[in-house]
Amino acid sequence: MRLGLNIGYAGADMERTLPLVRHAEEVGLDSVWAAEAYGSDAATVLAYLAARTERIELGTAILQMPARTPANTAMTAMTLDALSGGRLRLGLGLSGPQVVEGWHGVPYGKPLARTREYVDIVRAAIAREQPLSYEGTHYQLPYRGEDALGLGKPLKSILRPVRPRIPIYLAAIGPRNTRQTGAIADGWLPIFYSPEREDLMLEHLDAGLAEAGREAGDLDIAATVPVAAGPDLQACRDRLRPFFALYIGGMGSRDRNFYADLARRYGFAEAADAIQDAFLDGRREEAAAAVPDALVDEMGLVGPTERIVARLEAWRASRVGTLLLSTDQPEVLTAVAQAR
Repeated sequence: MRLGLNIGYAGADMERTLPLVRHAEEVGLDSVWAAEAYGSDAATVLAYLAARTERIELGTAILQMPARTPANTAMTAMTLDALSGGRLRLGLGLSGPQVVEGWHGVPYGKPLARTREYVDIVRAAIAREQPLSYEGTHYQLPYRGEDALGLGKPLKSILRPVRPRIPIYLAAIGPRNTRQTGAIADGWLPIFYSPEREDLMLEHLDAGLAEAGREAGDLDIAATVPVAAGPDLQACRDRLRPFFALYIGGMGSRDRNFYADLARRYGFAEAADAIQDAFLDGRREEAAAAVPDALVDEMGLVGPTERIVARLEAWRASRVGTLLLSTDQPEVLTAVAQAR
């Protein structure tokens, strides 16, 4: 199992983040991943880190597909890969309706078909085998809508990529999205992964792999795990509760929240309802307090360092190929790297 560091939305705080990333590289972690939502973007952060590191791979977890055309994402990926000497792992995701329509001002649309077309175009643009053209339901290249000038023509990237294929990871939670990820992606970026309950999600991933005639080893599962280390186990759990409460309670509406749905599928239905009710009513401390110890223990790494190291055994026994540690504690990176 490879180890990575997930720095999340840390793009505007490089004074703290860069030393942590350099430490991760020094102790032997394989990759560092940056996120974006509606603040700092991931691509700029990774370009900066590419210039300040030498070996560690650079992942986007995630670039938001609705925020960029597929060709623009291909340009960004090829440029980052060139600047870093072929170190990019391209993580893509749909984000959620609130961000897509509220921040980016574009329709959320039909995510399954849009994702498949998007990945097709990104791969074709990077492969650079011929001028880019595509005939899809959501994307047509050249564009031929009613408002088109009719002057578009197929183009081939003027940048020759370092690699003709950059690995594409997809963030997916729901059964259908996860199945499609198994069919088309090089990697999967699940959130709130439970090594004890992974069969609930692997069922759909494996169906997609089988549909495409692929094996489990053809796809890397890169799961992010939040970490809070310290001598007081309960205090460490309390540090992570607001994170879980934010996603389960606030990342979506009462009727459409992918993270709450996942918690319910894991068997935490009653807790998910309580978290949502409190969070959406503005009672965030109550929402955090409603996050069960068992949920934190399964989907996080908490407590004394030796407890965290012991808990790695469950992750090693799982199908996870890359474990992404979400932490700002360098001593955790050292301990986990030494224990792998």
